[in-house]
Amino acid sequence: MISAQKAIERLIDGNRRFVSDAGSGALTNRARRSELTAGQEPFAIILGCSDARVPAEIVFDQGLGDLFVIRVAGNIVASSQVGSVEFAAARFGPRLVVVLGHSQCGAILATVEELQRPTGSQSRNLRSIVDRVRPSVEALLATELRRDQAALIREAVRANIRASADHLRHGSEVLEQLIQNDGLVVVGAEYSLQTGIVEFFDGVPPFLRPEDRT
Repeated sequence: MISAQKAIERLIDGNRRFVSDAGSGALTNRARRSELTAGQEPFAIILGCSDARVPAEIVFDQGLGDLFVIRVAGNIVASSQVGSVEFAAARFGPRLVVVLGHSQCGAILATVEELQRPTGSQSRNLRSIVDRVRPSVEALLATELRRDQAALIREAVRANIRASADHLRHGSEVLEQLIQNDGLVVVGAEYSLQTGIVEFFDGVPPFLRPEDRT
């Protein structure tokens, strides 16, 4: 299994191909399908939003068997998502977990709207998503950002990504052990609907920081 560094580099390279419309034609042919019947070795785990505009395999230009993808509205972290990440990390051995949010996230917007103008009409199931996002948004509503809706949404998207990544790092004994002993890295990233670019910004290892490169 490749290292977290190699995994991130592979995702960055794939995203560059996607942005430049130079996709590699990721492996989806019959031979690849047949090969994968014997097992899988995904090189990264992606916890992303269910938004139809942000399919991880496409935005990172990867093929069948390359990524273990978990998608849920608002890229929130509840028990089932933690369990899914634990399962993939322990069973298949990838050393990278990416929490992938995106600009103009509908779950974030719904949470902001509900906090600003409570309706009480949400279903219990939808409210469970809003309640997961709520802590990231409430703190921002106490700042001057409440006067600028667009800026508020932008900051709330990133705050929610950070919260989800932090939950994975510190809310699971299994993942904590893998981080401490096996080189597992959990990072947060945001996909831009406007540009197609994925920016890694939370928990970024030194090898991705421009100031640490030689």
